[in-house]
Amino acid sequence: MTVRLSRFTRPGLVAVVATVALDQAAKLWLLYGFDLPARAPLRLLPVLDLVVVWNTGISYGLFPQSGPLGQWALLGVKVAAVALLGVWLARAETRATALALGLIIGGAIGNAIDRASFGAVFDFVLLHLTTATWTVRWYVFNLADVAIVAGVLVLLYEALWGAPDAAKAP
Repeated sequence: MTVRLSRFTRPGLVAVVATVALDQAAKLWLLYGFDLPARAPLRLLPVLDLVVVWNTGISYGLFPQSGPLGQWALLGVKVAAVALLGVWLARAETRATALALGLIIGGAIGNAIDRASFGAVFDFVLLHLTTATWTVRWYVFNLADVAIVAGVLVLLYEALWGAPDAAKAP
């Protein structure tokens, strides 16, 4: 059985590799080169801090897992999702779809590497807004999360308004 890849698979795979490389390089540098755990919280802007959060759950810390069985189960779900997205990438009909899937897959792999290496995902970006009377803090996230969200937004755009490089049916 031969697998026929779309002409857009290669750019999607480049997006996967670039996303994983950037995500892991940033995490490893922040952890070991910059030693963020010893310096956090670090204010970069009035609305942006670097912090250290170990996320044992899925997105936004949902369903936290403290034991190895739960961690491996989450890793297994991630592997299955990456495999299914990989099939979709192999059949992508537009460059935008392939790049979006590459970002999502790369982000998922980047976070899976954390989970396999550390038992949790390293999140470090905290957006917040503080006034004299209240504070709003967004969930702490990382570059892999940014890639996943960007990929999902591109897929939503394509689904709702059509892909700009897709052939239109009469």
